[in-house]
Amino acid sequence: MAVSGLIMLGYLVAHVAGNLKVFFGPEEFNGYAHWLRVLGAPVLHHEWALWIVRLVLVAAVVAHAVSAYQLSRRDVRARPTAYVHRRRRASYATRTMRWGGIVLALFIVWHILDLTTGTVHPGGFEEGRPYQNVIDTFSTWYGNVIYIVAMLAVGLHVRHGFWSAAQTLGVGSARRERFLRGAANLLALVLTAGFVSVPVAVMTGVVS
Repeated sequence: MAVSGLIMLGYLVAHVAGNLKVFFGPEEFNGYAHWLRVLGAPVLHHEWALWIVRLVLVAAVVAHAVSAYQLSRRDVRARPTAYVHRRRRASYATRTMRWGGIVLALFIVWHILDLTTGTVHPGGFEEGRPYQNVIDTFSTWYGNVIYIVAMLAVGLHVRHGFWSAAQTLGVGSARRERFLRGAANLLALVLTAGFVSVPVAVMTGVVS
């Protein structure tokens, strides 16, 4: 669970950095998208590196989902009867991890169908012109709502997941508790703000 989560976290950091290139105009953004497809050339053929990344991500997502299910079943078997008295000491991010995971899984499917295959893309999807495709998506109210809600779920998931992964992998300790929680909060805030800034920029006309 922790390792697969950190793999996806690394991808999110790289992904938000790439997304922010949209602020530098269509030439910069489209050039970045083209670079992703020729990464590793001439050793790797066209899009091979991109497909390797995709396969690793699919494996991480599947491993994360399976681990979540297995841990949930273990939790039920270990305590089949609920506690009589429950104190809500866990944070909102902790309590919404499962629902957040489901929201993100559904979003990933929609996101691929929208900006990778163009199946549900509003308007005319243009292969090789990702800048215009992004503009099209965030020119619709539902595209903005779906994306922003999903990115808020990402922030909550990262906030708890980063700290939890540190504990699982033995990095956490009472001495590092404050630092790890602060790092988790900062990372979640930066990722959420970075992702949400793109649809907000399109809605406000900053990116057009």
